[in-house]
Amino acid sequence: MEERRLGPVVGLGTWHTFGGDARLAQVVVDAALDSGTRLFDSSPMYGGAEASLGAALAQRPDAATIATKIWAASGEEGREQYQQQRAWFGRVEIEQIHNLVAWEQHLQWLDQERAEGRIDRLGVTHYAPSAFRELERALRSGRFDTVQVPLNPHERDASRRSCRSPLSSGSR
Repeated sequence: MEERRLGPVVGLGTWHTFGGDARLAQVVVDAALDSGTRLFDSSPMYGGAEASLGAALAQRPDAATIATKIWAASGEEGREQYQQQRAWFGRVEIEQIHNLVAWEQHLQWLDQERAEGRIDRLGVTHYAPSAFRELERALRSGRFDTVQVPLNPHERDASRRSCRSPLSSGSR
């Protein structure tokens, strides 16, 4: 699998992939790992996918890079999600604030987790082009290492944006 500065080029997303079906997750994750996939993306928003992914990786915790998300309206709820993620995965390499929900509030405590070495990279996500202006504002803070936006043959709005941020200038 091709690797870049932030990791594998191709990963496995868990939205509508196996949900809370741990047996199906095991089959899918094993096949993905056997084919060279190392990056797995999840979120509390994806039903039981995080728990199923954690169970599927339990016997091979070092075989994967986990990119998951905080999707919570309060810092307290976000911290609870994060503690559960650490229980499932042991370590979260890429922790993202999903859909910008309370991003400024979460960034305060997530920065501390990163500074203490429990998270490698912080990211921010959004699926809707209508939120790209706020996403750009978040990126201009200079505190994020990754961004996840929809970019595919049917959704091209992200490619038409011009955002000069620390991410786009390659400073991280």
